[in-house]
Amino acid sequence: MKKIEAVIRPEKLDVVKKALADAGFLGMTVSEVKGRGIQGGIVERYRGREYLVDLLPKVKIEMVVKEEDVDEVIKIICENAKTGQHGDGKIFVLPVERVVRVRTGEEGREAI
Repeated sequence: MKKIEAVIRPEKLDVVKKALADAGFLGMTVSEVKGRGIQGGIVERYRGREYLVDLLPKVKIEMVVKEEDVDEVIKIICENAKTGQHGDGKIFVLPVERVVRVRTGEEGREAI
């Protein structure tokens, strides 16, 4: 099993969530986060003054999927979150050693 963490633009969440659900990937945790990439933030203007916004609002989607589903989930997220501009996000894939469903005690694939 693998954990997928995708950090994307907030305005893309509904599109990505629907595409994942349509493909049968329903379980996820979504958090509002702030971050920046290599661009270091953006310069905004307000009343003629410039100021740096170095932490931009993002959304983090966390999912645990079967190893054979990782490439499909990544493809769905990329296709639906991409704008072609800086700040589209990143996807991280991590190993998962153990999963336990709290309600039933099921473990492994049955618990996903």
